[in-house]
Amino acid sequence: MRSAWLRLILLAAFIAAGFLGWHYWFPSPERVIRKDLTELARTASFSANEAPLAKLYNAQALGKFFTPDVLISFDAPGASERMLQGRDQLLERAMGARSAISSLKIEFPDVNVTVAPDKESAVADITVKGRIEGEKDAYLQELRVTFQKSGSQWLIRRVETVKTLS
Repeated sequence: MRSAWLRLILLAAFIAAGFLGWHYWFPSPERVIRKDLTELARTASFSANEAPLAKLYNAQALGKFFTPDVLISFDAPGASERMLQGRDQLLERAMGARSAISSLKIEFPDVNVTVAPDKESAVADITVKGRIEGEKDAYLQELRVTFQKSGSQWLIRRVETVKTLS
């Protein structure tokens, strides 16, 4: 009797380990996109004491999250342009922001991901919270981000501001 219980417990442990291993090595698209967005926020954020070479490297590191033909349309206070086309223009603006602002902290506190039935594209509705050093209030913005699967990666193809009622 004791041997049967031991086998049953070992079988349950083996099944649980297999289940957890499967989810670890083969995460769902939603989980991959959420992880990528967390990494994007970390990469886009910078502190006041960031070295000049680190500024250049970190601004260029943003490119790995976007398709070469990315289209970004947004409403932001003080922004002279409302649309960016292409990864190169995005990286140029990111470097300019790192030069113009002393520090920036980006967070995505609310992320809702919907993967298309074909599992080749996805849309994430996100809340962006940005805090600039010296500013009293954080900047909040709702965005709709469209992802495209490229190999095993999910790249951002389009970003647009969501118009909210105020």
